[in-house]
Amino acid sequence: MTPFAHATTPGGFLLVLAVILPVCAVLAIFACGPRSAARIAMTTLAAGLAIAIAIAVELIASGAALSYVVGAWRPPLGIALRADGLSGAMLVMTALVVVTVGLFARVQYGLHDGAGGGRAQTTFWLMLLALWSALNAVFVGEDLFNLYVALELLTFAAVPLVCLDGRAETVKAALRYLLFALVGSLLYLLGTGLIYGQYGTLDLLTLSRLSRQEPALSAALALMIVGLLAKAALFPLHLWLPPAHAGAPAPASAVLSALVVKAPVFLILRLVLDVAPPQAAAIAGQLLAVLGAASILFCSVMALRQARLKLMIAYSTVAQIGYLFIVFPLAAGSAELPPWGTIAWTGGALQLVSHALAKAAMFLAAGVIAEAFGHDRIADLGGFGRALPLSAAAFGLAGLSLMGIPPSGGFVAKCLLLTAAVIEGYPWLAATILAGGLLAGGYVFRVIDTALAIPAVPVAPRRPVPRRLELAALALAVAAVLLGLVPLRPFGLLQIGRDGLAMAGLP
Repeated sequence: MTPFAHATTPGGFLLVLAVILPVCAVLAIFACGPRSAARIAMTTLAAGLAIAIAIAVELIASGAALSYVVGAWRPPLGIALRADGLSGAMLVMTALVVVTVGLFARVQYGLHDGAGGGRAQTTFWLMLLALWSALNAVFVGEDLFNLYVALELLTFAAVPLVCLDGRAETVKAALRYLLFALVGSLLYLLGTGLIYGQYGTLDLLTLSRLSRQEPALSAALALMIVGLLAKAALFPLHLWLPPAHAGAPAPASAVLSALVVKAPVFLILRLVLDVAPPQAAAIAGQLLAVLGAASILFCSVMALRQARLKLMIAYSTVAQIGYLFIVFPLAAGSAELPPWGTIAWTGGALQLVSHALAKAAMFLAAGVIAEAFGHDRIADLGGFGRALPLSAAAFGLAGLSLMGIPPSGGFVAKCLLLTAAVIEGYPWLAATILAGGLLAGGYVFRVIDTALAIPAVPVAPRRPVPRRLELAALALAVAAVLLGLVPLRPFGLLQIGRDGLAMAGLP
């Protein structure tokens, strides 16, 4: 038995519930039939949100990570689940977005399918619940192979959401997404096999406390990280994301952009900071920062050039993901501070959460606009803010976070990252953060200017849209702004459970 074995902690069973509850709901839908799908899903969403909040409360109350050893078989023979402070934040963020998207979808599908529970509606609920379970498994998983399984489940739940309407262009986009995801999975699995052959274990906690200077480990991690970058759609591996997310239905686009791409980013963070040898981690951090900066600049310019609203938001997603990768060299910190004790670590985590809330709000608002007017061509939406004031407000508030304007959560995140870039001596990253904010302002104000315009012929909705659809987007946008109340200093929740891990990273 490994001397670094996990032990089940009080409250650890909540981690199991977070993973299996959505799976039980999927089985219940199959057993009860399509007409019960929405009711079962909504009940599960409420229960899942309560579980996520309970995990966060338990983490804060105990001040230590939660752990659960499945079947009492400790690694490397068994499987362990573990949640630290960052995992808890991710679980709550995911639950909030999934619940809000579920409320939006319930109303939207009611406009078309009525109470009958159409095929698209039933498929959506099944895939949403499966996707939620896979995300939770990624955030609490400790075994590299089981994380691979969770990533595959995530892919095979997300791909059908892309082509839910069955149109030829969305099927093409879904197949491109699937191709990138499968190549990424192959690289990840190859790296996992190399690590198992070298150490005989795939447990992250065990690997973080072993001697990690072998070249084979660096090669394995390089394969895994490249595979995860393809799934995260970081520039230049982003080609699948804009057409996939822009063509999907609004609720699907919201969860794809806000949540699905965060899972591989989360795993890259753990591999670089917890497992990688120090020298390899330093090199990887620099390379990831360069790719992140290129993603911010290139994809922000591409967003400015888009004629369709959803396509613009999709390119913005790739640009905003770039901020998550410039964290690595900035979180190196000083010799006295571990990465998770720096302001860059807090800034990156806040960027991750605020982007998820803001981007989900934007896609839901864009879905309302497309539902009301029958299209999302920006040039033909002049004055839409008068017809859909709540959607325009939701888009504007979410845009504050993307631009980094106070008092939004994006402001706090980008302020912390900018401060870290200046302190740590990375002027090119500081310039990139500022340029990214200005470019984001360009494409956000382009839409706001269109919303407030007074055209010669006022744009008129082709059909009325329930206010509940607009309120869902507005609620997420307000949440993204309220994150700005987080103090400008390292956040204690994000450091829970990190002291038990050896720092693999950057000196």
